[in-house]
Amino acid sequence: MKFTKMQGTGNDYVYIDCFKEDVASPELLVAKISDRHKGIGSDGLVLIMPSAVADFRMRMFNPDGSESQMCGNASRCVGKFVYDKKLTDKTEILLDTNAGIKFLKLIPNQYGQIERVCVNMGEPVLVAEEIPVTFSGKMMINEQINFEPELYNITCVSMGNPHTIIFTDNINKLKLEKIGRKIENFRLFPERTNVEFVEIISPYRANVRVWERGAGETQACGTGACAVLVAGVLNGVLDRQAIIQLPGGELQIEWRESDNCVYMTGDAVTVFEGEW
Repeated sequence: MKFTKMQGTGNDYVYIDCFKEDVASPELLVAKISDRHKGIGSDGLVLIMPSAVADFRMRMFNPDGSESQMCGNASRCVGKFVYDKKLTDKTEILLDTNAGIKFLKLIPNQYGQIERVCVNMGEPVLVAEEIPVTFSGKMMINEQINFEPELYNITCVSMGNPHTIIFTDNINKLKLEKIGRKIENFRLFPERTNVEFVEIISPYRANVRVWERGAGETQACGTGACAVLVAGVLNGVLDRQAIIQLPGGELQIEWRESDNCVYMTGDAVTVFEGEW
């Protein structure tokens, strides 16, 4: 089976062209492929497939076998993949995901190569039961929760998948393996949650560490960066346009008032190709 390893802001996945390859059990394959010692090594597996409602369809699987609704960094790489592989000659693409259809704008460099992609990530979901979060109020914004024994003020946002954002200081000192896993599986989150710890640098920049459900700590998360900006605006600590700095690099995020949609711009890089 031919594969392509790609990364966006350090968030790396194995990409399979399902126009040519047949992946019968991706939920079983992903654990082997993602293993960084005995496999290819990645944050998960992405299948690029035909779609009846868009130009292409993307399915994404976490290393634990669970299927994710959406991955912003992966969607940018899908845009580069289909262009580089000449599956399309368009620079504006509709991508079918489990979180709905996303609009991708491919940004060629001076040589016509795709290095950056802008994705319309859609409108943020703030209603607690739709995220979903088990909470009596309509929205979970800056609510103090006891994660036994840690107390954190959290804001919850869905960008196609659930995110819990925590604004704090000294994020590099956090024992993320311990607290991230606890929050991911906390009783408030019936479908588990992704977790972002955020250190505000200015209204236009924030540093973030990410704990992804089903994957653990990752170098970046596109939907998470979008959720961070939305939460920052709601809490009055970020502007509607800001740079979100992640361990794997930075993303430009904008939450436009004109259409209430969140736009994410970042890199898309092919690392290597091979055969499994």
